[in-house]
Amino acid sequence: MISVTILTKNSARYLEEVLAALRPFEEVLIYDNGSTDATLSIAEHYPNVTIKKGSFTGFGPTHNIASQLAKNDWILSIDSDEVVTPEMAEEVLKVSLDPTCVYSFPRNNYYNGKWIRWCGWYPDRQIRLYNRTKTKFTDAQVHESIIADKMQVIPLQSPLRHYSYNNHAEFLSKMQSYSDLFAKQYKGKRRSSPCKAVLHGLAAFMKAYVLKRGLMGGYEGFVISVYNGNTAFYKYLKLYEANQENQHG
Repeated sequence: MISVTILTKNSARYLEEVLAALRPFEEVLIYDNGSTDATLSIAEHYPNVTIKKGSFTGFGPTHNIASQLAKNDWILSIDSDEVVTPEMAEEVLKVSLDPTCVYSFPRNNYYNGKWIRWCGWYPDRQIRLYNRTKTKFTDAQVHESIIADKMQVIPLQSPLRHYSYNNHAEFLSKMQSYSDLFAKQYKGKRRSSPCKAVLHGLAAFMKAYVLKRGLMGGYEGFVISVYNGNTAFYKYLKLYEANQENQHG
């Protein structure tokens, strides 16, 4: 049996669609980090949903807390803005699971109502199905992943649908939180400077816009590439600031 785990905080926007798609699964465990919107009232309408509440300690550690609270050892971890397609649910429930393996899925990312196939956003394979007795998420504050060292990665074919961002405000909000978590994670462990911040920002923009063909994506491709550049810039600028505070603290 498989338990689905989802971290939530003010995740009402897509939650009905997310949870409706998960009706075929025996248990969906929501680990909520302080929602003040309709998230919990929506979740309560689904009989296969279990709600747990706790604090957010970074993405990796919090995912691991959620997995340990689930009933089953097999964990399908999804985000609160990701929808399991009917094809994916059918494939997951039919596959013969091997505890020594982890399973990946292609992820279709949407922005401004469009499926984005540039900027490194496709096929964007994600390892999301694993046995918690054999592996877990890394302890990374941000850009966490399931540890797959010495494990076979089985690529499944059906996609996960991801509603990445709806507007520029969400880009800015995500950039703020990710850059803060990056600085917290690498404070005192990685060097930075304003010059490094500029170089990382330019490199991230060029990688997304040129190497990963963001220029083929028109307006959306340009905006996403600029977002990547700005995020890299502020990650390293905030890290520089955090290191300076560490030295003078």
